[in-house]
Amino acid sequence: MSLSTTPDLDDPDQVPRSVVGLTIDLASIDKTEPHRHRKAQLLYVIRGVITVEAAGGIWTVPPHCAIWMPSGVAHHARASGRITVGSLYIDPSLAGSLRDECGIVFVQPLLRELLLRFISAPSLYPEGDTREQRLVSVLLDELQAAPLEPLHLPMPTDRRLRRLVETLIDDPSLRFTIEEWGARVGASNRTLTRLFQRETGMSFVRWRQQLHIGLALQRLASGQSVTNIAFDLGYESPSAFIAMFRRMLATTPARYFTEAAAGDLDRGTRKLLQSGSDADRSPDSETSAVADIVDFEAASQRHAKPRS
Repeated sequence: MSLSTTPDLDDPDQVPRSVVGLTIDLASIDKTEPHRHRKAQLLYVIRGVITVEAAGGIWTVPPHCAIWMPSGVAHHARASGRITVGSLYIDPSLAGSLRDECGIVFVQPLLRELLLRFISAPSLYPEGDTREQRLVSVLLDELQAAPLEPLHLPMPTDRRLRRLVETLIDDPSLRFTIEEWGARVGASNRTLTRLFQRETGMSFVRWRQQLHIGLALQRLASGQSVTNIAFDLGYESPSAFIAMFRRMLATTPARYFTEAAAGDLDRGTRKLLQSGSDADRSPDSETSAVADIVDFEAASQRHAKPRS
């Protein structure tokens, strides 16, 4: 991991300015140690994909989106391949009027230009500079208005659900129905269904489908081919994987990053968030999938299964 910042910036929490920006370059797959900041943080993905674990959930942040983390929230991030991130640190006295929970921010053009402005400007701009103060005010207005969407994987606390999801993360090739999972963790189908909805806000199928997308984005960002991803994740064919990806993000894997760079990402991502009727179909309707889950640390140690 390599970190590049402005020369006068050692600890952004200690810089006596209301907004401080820096650029982070990660040259390889790596992860940060768990940590927290006194200031609120906005991580804007310029290139690549990052996965952030914070506030009881796992968040996959695609390019040209950002993740908002209030002050004091413990978190750690994992990068997939080459990545460039712009990071803003906002004083708690200002951030208190913004979001009080983590979330994915869809970065609109004006907000993007403000982010780029602050990560490229000197962190120690003249204190009391009226132009900087006006820019900070506009930045806060844009952050307040930016759509904040739950594009993440909430991690349940119930011991049975926790065992289920940790098993999935540890072995992404598993493919059991909710009934089969119930037999394994000691709960009825009805109990698991109710607990999943209560603790994660979504059905088991919905949770698993977003898990699929998170893993797919990470592997695509690291340069893997669509064919290898499809077979490594247990799909019967690349076309089956592409069909799932298109259903969730309204575009193909090959076009995803190109469209993201062109500013068309929110169209597809919003479809993912709003397509509850498709995403919550019964597990039996997913005839082409064979349990493809997240490329988190345990899963990343697994070797691709041999193919004939």
